[in-house]
Amino acid sequence: MRPNPWLLATLAFVAAVPALAQNAPTREHFAPRGLEAAYHDWHYTPVLKVGDTVIVSGIPAVRGDSYEAKVRGMFEDLKRHLASAGATLADVVELTSFHVARDGAQFRDQFTKLAPIHHEYFPDHYPAWSAVGTSALLAPGAVVELRAVAVIGSGKRPRAAIAPPKARKPD
Repeated sequence: MRPNPWLLATLAFVAAVPALAQNAPTREHFAPRGLEAAYHDWHYTPVLKVGDTVIVSGIPAVRGDSYEAKVRGMFEDLKRHLASAGATLADVVELTSFHVARDGAQFRDQFTKLAPIHHEYFPDHYPAWSAVGTSALLAPGAVVELRAVAVIGSGKRPRAAIAPPKARKPD
């Protein structure tokens, strides 16, 4: 009698399961000092590390007496969040920002104020970035909220093969 190929494949897979589990990426939860309630009370993780990938939950821009001060505080919080999991701003590969705005003109005005501050924190080798307008954020007084994804070590040897744009002709 010939062995059943399906049965042999199933047995091989079952035998490999312990090795697969042993090589699975780790999943570590971090809450920078002062944010422990996020995990315990609100049931979300401020910083989640899966293997070398670090995912930072939304950080609201709330501290400061001006829009610019709030945004700088948000980026400083991002640095602190990343550091809790062993990452840096250079390792950030993706950002999503949520901007409170009543219309497109207000959104563009805020984005114009935020962009130079973003450039201070990401002077080169920029992450991917999606900016979204919204009517409200959960944190009272927040003008913008920032979510990030980083890959630890990816900022050590960045490359950009993007040619500068050609000069535009005046309309």
